[in-house]
Amino acid sequence: MHEKYLRLAAEFDNFKKLAQKEQREFSRFANENILKELLPIIDNLERAIQAAKEQKENQNRNGLIQGVELTLKQFLEALTKFGVQPITSVGEPFDPACHQAVARVESAAPENSVVEEYQKGYRLHDRILRAAMVTVSTGPAGSPGGGSAAARQEERTSPRP
Repeated sequence: MHEKYLRLAAEFDNFKKLAQKEQREFSRFANENILKELLPIIDNLERAIQAAKEQKENQNRNGLIQGVELTLKQFLEALTKFGVQPITSVGEPFDPACHQAVARVESAAPENSVVEEYQKGYRLHDRILRAAMVTVSTGPAGSPGGGSAAARQEERTSPRP
């Protein structure tokens, strides 16, 4: 009976070690698929750099621009395969969960709507990878709540006739 117990304990210990080894291997290579998708994009960027170096100053650079645009498209498609989606910002209502306001400006757009995007934000499935850096409208200058902060402060502090 004691020998049976020792064998069972040894088998369990071996199973534990194997599971830990598999977990370490999984952690080391978990990003392998996404990295394989990114390698052709690196190749295309290297080709674009080489093409730019080979072009003379006065040559038309449309080919280079087109190549970089295609590489960006390829990169975005690779990210999409893994559940990464850009966050739409311009024209949308400001949402602090997915937008980071870096400025507020007067604009014809409705108050608290995004009027400019400085840096695109991205979402992985339902989680924010990076918030979009945006400018938010304060509304038109003549509207309530619109205009500059100094003007609104002046309206509150100036005596009424």
